[in-house]
Amino acid sequence: MAKVILVTGGSRGIGAACCTLAAEHGYDVAINYAGNAAAADAVATAVEAAGRRAITIQGDISDASAVALMFDTTEAKLGAVDAFVSNAGVINKSAPLADTPIEEIRRVVEIDLTAHLICNREAVRRMATSRGGKGGAIVNISSKASTLFGGGGFIVYGSAKGGIDVLTQGLGREVAADGIRVNGLRPGLIDTDIQDDTGIENRIAKFGSSVPIGRAGTALEVAEAVIWLLSDQAAYVTGTIFDVSGGR
Repeated sequence: MAKVILVTGGSRGIGAACCTLAAEHGYDVAINYAGNAAAADAVATAVEAAGRRAITIQGDISDASAVALMFDTTEAKLGAVDAFVSNAGVINKSAPLADTPIEEIRRVVEIDLTAHLICNREAVRRMATSRGGKGGAIVNISSKASTLFGGGGFIVYGSAKGGIDVLTQGLGREVAADGIRVNGLRPGLIDTDIQDDTGIENRIAKFGSSVPIGRAGTALEVAEAVIWLLSDQAAYVTGTIFDVSGGR
């Protein structure tokens, strides 16, 4: 019987790569997205082309009711969630903190931290053996910006991602005896369309060569690490954060 994976922000970038690669590894896939239904449908088509079932679920992951419905829908259509990837995120336009609008601060923290807390909370409520679940695995997508202290105008983003690191390490310890493993990844400079949201033109071309490995990474390279952390090969790994950053 196939395992079931739920991925937030699964319609683009790292999330989309996780969805399609998970399908290749035998998962049925629930694809959460914020607003671009066409992009989510395209990912679902790719999952189905790999021979697995796919559903798309539009939902605001900062809304606890919407998150509960997201899990309910996945369970009803595919089965209980075995693997959860808390991936959805936004980034602020590069700027000094003193020049960043309060509305932008609240938006980034809401999606890049609060929503991850809400989603992890719901995943644990479904997976925990003490609550009638069968256990499972969670991977939280953070960012190397957390350890670079938001350098380059990303203090808001880096601060929120630092919170995800605390969530990952703390929750990994809290629920280890409940059959749930919680791990995280800190991607570095990854060539996805979120780079367009930074306000820095041609950011990949400008900074890719400064990465020690000599280039920006790809969404698929991050997804490979996600799928390994979800797998039985990582059965003794929890409360751990890995950098996928080319040496940054």
